[in-house]
Amino acid sequence: MADRQRPLRPRGGSPGGRRRRVVIDSQAARPRPDQRQRPGEQQSKPRQERQPAPQPTGPATIASGATVKDVSAALGEPVARIMKFLMEAGEMVTITQSLSDEAIELIAAELKREVTIKHADDEELEPEEYEDDPADLAPRPPVVTIMGHVDHGKTSLLDALRESAVAESEAGGITQHIGAYQVDHDGRRITFLDTPGHEAFTALRARGAKVTDIAVLVVAADDGVMPQTVESINHARAAEVPIVVAVNKIDKEGANTQKVRQELVTYELQPEEWGGQTQFADVSAKTHQGLEELLERILLVADAELTLEANPKTEASGPIIESRLDVGRGPVATMLVQRGTVRVGDAIVAGDAWGKVKALHDYRSERVKEAGPGTPVEILGFDKPPSAGEHARVVENDRQARHLAQLRGQRVRAEQLARRGKGGVSLEDLFTQIEAGAVQELNIVVKADVQGSIEAVTGELAKIDHPEVGVNVIHTGIGAISESDVILASASNAVVVGFNVRPNAEARALAEREGVDIRTYRVIYQLTEDIQQALVGMLSPERVEETVGEAEVRALFRASRVGMIAGCYVTTGVARRNAQVRVVREGTVIYETQVASLKRFKDDVREVQTGFECGILLENFNDLKEGDVLEFYETREIERTDLSAGNGGPPAASADGDGAAADE
Repeated sequence: MADRQRPLRPRGGSPGGRRRRVVIDSQAARPRPDQRQRPGEQQSKPRQERQPAPQPTGPATIASGATVKDVSAALGEPVARIMKFLMEAGEMVTITQSLSDEAIELIAAELKREVTIKHADDEELEPEEYEDDPADLAPRPPVVTIMGHVDHGKTSLLDALRESAVAESEAGGITQHIGAYQVDHDGRRITFLDTPGHEAFTALRARGAKVTDIAVLVVAADDGVMPQTVESINHARAAEVPIVVAVNKIDKEGANTQKVRQELVTYELQPEEWGGQTQFADVSAKTHQGLEELLERILLVADAELTLEANPKTEASGPIIESRLDVGRGPVATMLVQRGTVRVGDAIVAGDAWGKVKALHDYRSERVKEAGPGTPVEILGFDKPPSAGEHARVVENDRQARHLAQLRGQRVRAEQLARRGKGGVSLEDLFTQIEAGAVQELNIVVKADVQGSIEAVTGELAKIDHPEVGVNVIHTGIGAISESDVILASASNAVVVGFNVRPNAEARALAEREGVDIRTYRVIYQLTEDIQQALVGMLSPERVEETVGEAEVRALFRASRVGMIAGCYVTTGVARRNAQVRVVREGTVIYETQVASLKRFKDDVREVQTGFECGILLENFNDLKEGDVLEFYETREIERTDLSAGNGGPPAASADGDGAAADE
């Protein structure tokens, strides 16, 4: 053993004191091509010769507020290409930045792809599509909305129907919130919604939800069709629901029910007794006359035109009618159950709000344990008040509810970031948007304290007339600026104007999120002045042409590198370098161009005065002849300072008188 031991070598040394060199071949462990190829198998092509995977070319669905990375993944295009296109369009973005809907459409148009932009509101409509077993379906109460002009007796009529004192508890007899109530008639139940200012219709229709089944149009027999009556008809038709007309106040002196019918015929609401299809009922909320007939008409329309069935055995779902932050009880939401049954203890989610149902209250404020289809119910337990129009639904547990609310919140925040400054419009950026073609006229939502103020404001705005820009009052209303006004302004790219009213906290927060501009005034001429200044900013500047001089071509010199040089004599004014030029031959303009070079002898000069000779080189034009006249002119843009071109006089002069009338 001792003989077999090798002698010790110095560390790192080799026999004879020479270092060993070890060569590591990185390719040694890899099999050779002839070793990889099996018998009867073709040799694979080199990696660089493989064809790239085909990119998708069909339609794509992209979520609103998607980032550059999301758009790249949806379209199958490299991120660098999308960012390069946006940079060429003047948009400096990062890979994680949310893009507006317009930017996504521009990218799709550049790539010649068809895209569908899906908004968070659209996603809420998906859970409404269910396939229930016909054996599980049961009749549900019809949902009826009371609509009509202010002070025509909507709440008094509903008060008479349900035999309670709702109108007495309202401030000034005007409904201050959305109420949901139920009435029993002949063993059947009818659900009524009382909607001040049509808030439920505006908010819910903006989200694409359909809440009501039948609209009851209340018209005073002594007043007839009024502006809000027409608005109510338009809202009901936009929601595609049948209309039942209740001619109220037939007990008052001067009531004329036939006149009301004649006026409504012009709006395609022809009574059934006149050969039409609209149900009419003459009622009196004060004497309770005709109420039974009205309920019968409602049930008749429900049975004849609608199929009202729902599955009460599944998880509850339905829209949020209203919500508020109640002192002592926390967030309170009124839900109209459309399907299923909601019970105390259920986990529920509505948009980005979620919670566990702690208590349920019916329209009489009595506690109940559950609520079925067609029933309005107040829910306590949300972490925050959900927005009106959100689709609420019961889910399996609290964890799922929280997760869905967080996902919804992320989507909503992404859309807000993408459209910040684009959903609404401010008076300061109108000029920019009119240049881009985004605004053709100034849309305005007017809210005031009384009807007289609204008439004064709209009257002053109607006096502003101009052939290029205009004012379009899309909605008027009495009372504080609400969330529905902000939603309408955001959808219509409008400005909200308040006269002697202020926005509530919810409306102000929503306006900040949607980018809607809210302006409040107490003096009417200040309102009209601001609107006029906004319209002036929308006007394109006037282009004024000013002739600076003329020169006569007396000699021509051809230069091989630069072209035809005209030897000219300045007859009037000055010949100015970089000015625009008209070439006039025998009284006819044959070409328009610019001065490329102006010389006096061998020196470049800025201008040549009358009576001096000069050499002129024109841009892109060499077909000059002796005797031609060069007419020099400049074009200047003058900003507009007023609307005198079409408003027929300064409106501020008449604003003082109307302002006093409005204050009265």
